[in-house]
Amino acid sequence: MSSKKKQAEIREEKDWQKIDSAIRESENLLEKYQKQLLIGIGIVVVVVCCYLAFKHFYLGPKNNEAQIALFKGEQYFRAGQDSLAIYGDANGYIGFESIISEYGSTDAGNLAKLYAGISYANLGKYDQALDYLKGFSASDKILSQLVNGSIGDCLDNTGKSDDAVSYYIKAAKGVDNPSQSPILYKKAGLIYRNQGNYDKVIEVFTIVKNQYMNSPVAMEADKYIDEAILLKAGGAK
Repeated sequence: MSSKKKQAEIREEKDWQKIDSAIRESENLLEKYQKQLLIGIGIVVVVVCCYLAFKHFYLGPKNNEAQIALFKGEQYFRAGQDSLAIYGDANGYIGFESIISEYGSTDAGNLAKLYAGISYANLGKYDQALDYLKGFSASDKILSQLVNGSIGDCLDNTGKSDDAVSYYIKAAKGVDNPSQSPILYKKAGLIYRNQGNYDKVIEVFTIVKNQYMNSPVAMEADKYIDEAILLKAGGAK
């Protein structure tokens, strides 16, 4: 047998010894920590089972109750009867406030936060509206961005224009459609106009003009752009 072949066999034997040693160490570790591993797996199984049971036996029925309670409130909401929608009536409807309090963890309870926020905004109670709108969570991208637009309205109406404009821009970009985006950009543009931030006025109305050219806001965009250019030039003198 050549020396090279012999050395190769020796190396191979050592490699197998290392693998065998690693396997024995792994087996020893498993034996040593078997109890802890089984306990850990058991805890995970219990947590998953508890969650599924909670979702099926508690959240499911609670959500059904909340949807029934919410139905009348939606009717009041659509009819513009915001006070009745929020606070309830004398005929068994408990109002958005109570629905949120009792069923806040359910999908219907979450939806009640959106209704309550918009209803409070309609009544001019913007601080309460902000509490509920910011507490609402939406999985739908478009709806979540429209909520940001509503938050912007409430902030603007409470004198927090700097905060409002960021919500308008975020909502306009997120929605990205020819119906809502131009309106949201215009709201931001008008705040910039009032602040004398003419570069931003030009920027947002140019976006509307170029990206949403068929919208009503685009048709008046040049008016705001030209005005901003003139005012900017006048301020530079």
